[in-house]
Amino acid sequence: MKQYFNVNLEFDKTKVDKIIQSTIANKGKGYVCSIESNNLTIANTNPAFLNVVNNALVNICDGSNIARILGRIHKQNLTSYIGADLFTKYVSLCRYKQYFLGNTDEVLAGLRTNLSMVDPTIEDMPFIGLPFRTVENFDYQEIAHRINEYSPDIIWVSLGAPKQEEFMFRLLPYIDRGVMFGFGAIFNFNAGGAGQVKRAPNWMLKLKLEWLYRAFEEPKKNIPRYAKFIKILPRLINDEYNRIKEKK
Repeated sequence: MKQYFNVNLEFDKTKVDKIIQSTIANKGKGYVCSIESNNLTIANTNPAFLNVVNNALVNICDGSNIARILGRIHKQNLTSYIGADLFTKYVSLCRYKQYFLGNTDEVLAGLRTNLSMVDPTIEDMPFIGLPFRTVENFDYQEIAHRINEYSPDIIWVSLGAPKQEEFMFRLLPYIDRGVMFGFGAIFNFNAGGAGQVKRAPNWMLKLKLEWLYRAFEEPKKNIPRYAKFIKILPRLINDEYNRIKEKK
């Protein structure tokens, strides 16, 4: 992975999949972060969180605007790898033993039902909620004990950013194997109507306007996040150009 805006990112989807699949095949472990405007902003204002994301197995760019801006700066054709698409892809492979962790009981029930129509074996896989508490106060040893008993290939974590990234970082030393993915609202997107968070309609996805849909869907949550990103963006762009100049 190369660093863009100070964060390790892999834009080559083939390389992303190779890293994930080889780690699973070799019974290794690690976590994958989905980098969008919110956690990119946090990573560039909180050194501890920057350390969390830069210790990931691999990070994907889950923001089409971020990819577009970086593509123009580096004069490359950089495209995003949307976390929701990666989730659908790996579930549809019907190949991996999976563990679903976090979110609400309602969403988990809907998710189990919906995903079981794609892969019937998912019906018998674990869908485990977590108590509402700060990231420091989870019993990571106990959570890992249950995961290790099942020994999954993939652990999907839905706690929202930046909590899920910090959770995976803290959980990693205790699990024996498996690739963790911190993909937040994706459980809601795939829960067959359960819960309140929905994914943007297809026409907005094609136009790369999912961010706009999310802004209107949860304005109190997302508009302040976008504002913070816009505020920090000029500095990130300037620093990125300076790094390019230093390399010449």
